[in-house]
Amino acid sequence: MPIDPSVAIGAELGSLDFTWSESDVLLYHLALGATDLSYTLETAGLQVLPSFGVVAPTFHASDPPPLDLPGCDINLAQVVHGSQSIELAGPVPTSGSATVTTRTSEIWDKGKAAVIWQEGVATAPSGERLWTTRSSIFVKGEGGWGGDRGSSTPVEIPDREPDTDTTYDVTPTQALLYRLCGDRNPLHADPGFAQAAGFPAPILHGLCSYGIVLRTLTDQLLGGDSGQVAGFGVKFAGVVFPGETIRVRGWREDGRIIGSATVAGGERDGAPVLGDVVLTTA
Repeated sequence: MPIDPSVAIGAELGSLDFTWSESDVLLYHLALGATDLSYTLETAGLQVLPSFGVVAPTFHASDPPPLDLPGCDINLAQVVHGSQSIELAGPVPTSGSATVTTRTSEIWDKGKAAVIWQEGVATAPSGERLWTTRSSIFVKGEGGWGGDRGSSTPVEIPDREPDTDTTYDVTPTQALLYRLCGDRNPLHADPGFAQAAGFPAPILHGLCSYGIVLRTLTDQLLGGDSGQVAGFGVKFAGVVFPGETIRVRGWREDGRIIGSATVAGGERDGAPVLGDVVLTTA
């Protein structure tokens, strides 16, 4: 069968050495629409938005993301990014080098689809852990082998007015800029490819929405201090088309920030973008 859990679960996906520079950080922030000098000027106390750690290992990639996973015979057209989180040991340096080691940690059988979980640990040359990422991909057309369906508890939105309620206008060219951060999937640039995948036009990268929402919550509720972020996790709940507006709401709740992101305005007003948004603080 296309997915063999006995081979896939626990499979080591190898280690990757990578480096990043201040220029990479600046480009990443600009691709998220950041304008504050703390994100965009190296002489103004440059800080790094923690979501950069998710893309740093593949930041210089120029090919579409590979799907060469042991025990998994799948293709890019079947795959949707399901969720993403990062946990940090401390602030991400503005430049440096590291090694990320990745493994397939779990596979859930959803009947008509499979959910593949990966975990990556980035370590400094000294061996110190820098951050840990955890992500899932939703593979359409797979599943049905009788495996573990997995479990998840939705994050409840507080029943009160949010502590922040703001919007961000996605530019028409935002996906074209963000693809320079290491994700050249044609779904985000090629109209023909997007239509073949079932979309009327190219869509914004989910990880771009991820970074935009983290930046917004950091600016609105943490005084713009990304060093206070200890972790950030989301579920990808829907798509954004370049030119649309993202509404970001956030609630301070039990020592963390609960968030939501939806499309604002237009025919798709209220359509979900990110769910289960949780920002933990140091």
